[in-house]
Amino acid sequence: MAFNIISVVFISSLLVLQSPYFASSQSFIGVNYGQLANNLPAPAETAQLLQSTTIGKVRLYDADVAIIKSLANTGRGIVIGVANGEIPGLASDPNVAGQWVGSNVLPFYPASKIEVVTVGNEVLTSQDEGLISQLLPAMQNVQNALNAAYLRGKVKVSTVHSMAVLGNSDPPSLTSFKSSYSDTMRALLQFQRATGSPLMINPYPFFAYKSDPRPETLAFCLFQPNAGRVDSASGIKYMNMFDAQVDAVRSALNSMGFKEIEIVVAETGWAYKGDPNEVGPSVDNAKAYNGNLINHLRSNVGTPLMPGKSVDTYIFALYDENLKPGPGSEHAFGLFKQDLSMTYDVGLLKSSQTPAPKTGVWCVPKPGVFDAQLQSNIDYVCGQGLDCSPIQAGGACYEPATKQAHAAYAMNLYYQNAGKNPWNCDFEKTATLSSTNPSYNGCTYPGGY
Repeated sequence: MAFNIISVVFISSLLVLQSPYFASSQSFIGVNYGQLANNLPAPAETAQLLQSTTIGKVRLYDADVAIIKSLANTGRGIVIGVANGEIPGLASDPNVAGQWVGSNVLPFYPASKIEVVTVGNEVLTSQDEGLISQLLPAMQNVQNALNAAYLRGKVKVSTVHSMAVLGNSDPPSLTSFKSSYSDTMRALLQFQRATGSPLMINPYPFFAYKSDPRPETLAFCLFQPNAGRVDSASGIKYMNMFDAQVDAVRSALNSMGFKEIEIVVAETGWAYKGDPNEVGPSVDNAKAYNGNLINHLRSNVGTPLMPGKSVDTYIFALYDENLKPGPGSEHAFGLFKQDLSMTYDVGLLKSSQTPAPKTGVWCVPKPGVFDAQLQSNIDYVCGQGLDCSPIQAGGACYEPATKQAHAAYAMNLYYQNAGKNPWNCDFEKTATLSSTNPSYNGCTYPGGY
């Protein structure tokens, strides 16, 4: 099957090993704070909520003064936005840009840690040629206004793109920007290279699965065990959609000669409910995607083309937005409810970062699973760099040399290292949690009391 990150003919994914949680905020984990709702908590309540989490950054779609002020002295990085409708005025008159910066940045910086101003959202794919032609002049005028306020290099200017700015996406290593956008994109990137601002992109494995709703696609999108997909040009095996999409953007930047420009994921997320005819929205899927994404980011493993560093990622969204147009899923991306309780727990609260009490729980195969599936589970786990030597010839757990016994050890090894969450013991519905210690003789299963 061909790679196709945009039209989405992808399959399966991996749960990345979870590194230790930290009680402080984490700069690479952000959240989108949309306001298309009539039932949102007060900004001060939201600021207090964010202080109780490890979310390190907040992205606004506009420059709401009350919210910016409420985030003062919280240590959270802030992205504020220029709406598409404001672009023509900013592009045509430098004084308008100066007034915008004077009203929305200067009164609050540096107590409110404004880091980026995004000029427009998905402008290139809006099909509005006038707006597209005005995007770069607007960005330049905002940057000049920031420079005049002695904020050069302190507050960056960028814009946000959809994945549709990419052309070919098969394979990821040979991805490039669509030819129809190439001149505009090159000019934008030249400006961004000169100012040190990041390319901001909106990858959504959620929409990938909606376009190709097969079990193997879902596993690939949710960072769950799967066979992976091999990039035919580079030979890289991708184990999840997120990495493949981000690396496709990396390849497009590299092919245009902008290897030094960093990538920021401005939006990604998964709906927890939707209309009856929608494929993909559910609490289990949303919890798996966002929880596993956060674990992936915390691992600092990076992507195959950008190893050893997590891409700054803003999860969509902080709250549901009941006034958004579109299908029911558009109203159900919130990590938190309007009463500030969690919609579902993905380990973002500081209180959940303390070590959990040790309990006797192990992950083992369900009865009746075929050997072929058990072998697939073994291959997956041992391909992730975990120590499978105990179930290799001569190892303490090699005997009995059965698929059932070896798979039980491997699957539990994965569960214990990947976060000990229920979704870490799934293996395409072939695993279950057990309170019975499967260790025997000299074979000790990780976990337990």
